[in-house]
Amino acid sequence: MKCTLFFLLLLICLPPVLHAQQSIADSTSKEPVEILNAKNFYFKRIDPTTELKILSGKVRLRQGTAIFDCDSCVVNSTVHIFEAFGNVHINDHDTTNIYSDYLRYLTNTKIAYLNGNCRMSDGHATLTTPDLQYDVNTKIGTYTHGGRVVNKKSVLTSKEGTYYSDLRDIYFKTNVELKDPSYYLKTDSLLYNTETQIARFIADTYIRDSSGRIVRTKEGYYDLANKKSEFFSRTTITDKAMTASADKMANDEAAGIIQMEGRAVMRDTAKGMNVLADRIFIDQKRDAFLATKKPLMIIKQDNDSIYVAADTLFSAKLTELYKNDSAKLKTFHFKEKDSTNRYFEAYRHVRVFSDSVQSVSDSLYYSFLDSTFHLFYDPVVWNKKSQITGDTIYLYTKNKKASRIKTIENSFIVNEVEAGVYNQIKSSRMDGFFKEGTLDSVRAKGLAESVYFIQDNDSAYTSVNQTKSDAIDIYFNKGDLYKVIFRSDLKGTLYPISQKQPNEMKLPNFRWLIDRRPKTKYDLFE
Repeated sequence: MKCTLFFLLLLICLPPVLHAQQSIADSTSKEPVEILNAKNFYFKRIDPTTELKILSGKVRLRQGTAIFDCDSCVVNSTVHIFEAFGNVHINDHDTTNIYSDYLRYLTNTKIAYLNGNCRMSDGHATLTTPDLQYDVNTKIGTYTHGGRVVNKKSVLTSKEGTYYSDLRDIYFKTNVELKDPSYYLKTDSLLYNTETQIARFIADTYIRDSSGRIVRTKEGYYDLANKKSEFFSRTTITDKAMTASADKMANDEAAGIIQMEGRAVMRDTAKGMNVLADRIFIDQKRDAFLATKKPLMIIKQDNDSIYVAADTLFSAKLTELYKNDSAKLKTFHFKEKDSTNRYFEAYRHVRVFSDSVQSVSDSLYYSFLDSTFHLFYDPVVWNKKSQITGDTIYLYTKNKKASRIKTIENSFIVNEVEAGVYNQIKSSRMDGFFKEGTLDSVRAKGLAESVYFIQDNDSAYTSVNQTKSDAIDIYFNKGDLYKVIFRSDLKGTLYPISQKQPNEMKLPNFRWLIDRRPKTKYDLFE
């Protein structure tokens, strides 16, 4: 009895503010919890084996590099727990700060359970959540009842999350949303670094930027600070009238460049144009693109789309092409965003297919303003049974159908009557006209020559005419040559068919290039 009374008197006489550093005995913890400060400190025994230490008033404790502040605290060394109440603050190694209304801390495992107005900050971003679990050993915080992270102007929310404070990484899970003045992102799984502001995603992800452009992907990253992104799974970008898809995609918004690789597809509904390739570069600032690795362009129309394949395809605005030619620019009569303000070029192994006309050449230029194909270096054009060659060929279209053709130098037209039998005309220049997509007539001028097989009403060959003339007009009926008219300086010979074999009747430089002709649009995919 005397001992108990003495102990009570001693406790009452303790000074109200405890500045002396004390340790809480803990037989299993490698690091003791030290009491650094408290205005009031007293003991309370619960049972013979359990004694509580009760602290209040600017309480401060320390374990290792972690410092704990609160209004009041109860320490139970028997079960290696202390509980903190009111204005709880954990400062972990001066890099992570956590705040809450309540804390339960396991001193032997260094795991903290926080409740009520929880906040966690690494100096770059701040997480708020109703409750939080924090592991002092691993520097990892976990929430499961909804969290909100604010980093500068970016706000991220999710149902669950894991905060790796030493790495500055936060792993968001379930109903993840990122809101930024420049972006809106939604996914179910996102890894975000608060220092670099790089967001990495590994699930179905929806991104919308301030211009209304939409990105749908499954894997990649977004660098919010530098406005760059890369996507590593099948990704689709929709931007007003354009849609782009590819297996891999990179976007540099500052430079305005989108790079696509692997089954890349670009659709421009405003221009009625699709591009397929294994690699496409899009320059958004110049409204231009470059396609390589088996590119294919499709110029859409109602019944007879035009397909263009080559080693390289390039397209941009006409105003960009002639920006240094003021005289040429004055001839243009369209607005800056007019769909006719565009051209494209094709280089090496150029092939063009439509149901009515096919062609090959080494290079090609096409203007949407005048709808004309310019074919260069050994070009060949086929229509029905006719083949046209020359040094340079201009193929004019109207309503996306062939309307006129012009060949310059070494012009040559071959019309197949049957296998091994060919009507032929060569000249310096030719001008041809189409009717409903079929060659209707041709005028050959300048050193014109012809070989023309004449048939009777039963289609039997009666003779063959070999003639030279200054100008020759040729007329077709449903793709078959049926009339030849010689205009001036006529010199020629009419041979009975019995005197001449078809293989003998070949004009100089005759070539039948049927093996180069695209048979179907699918040939262009090879």
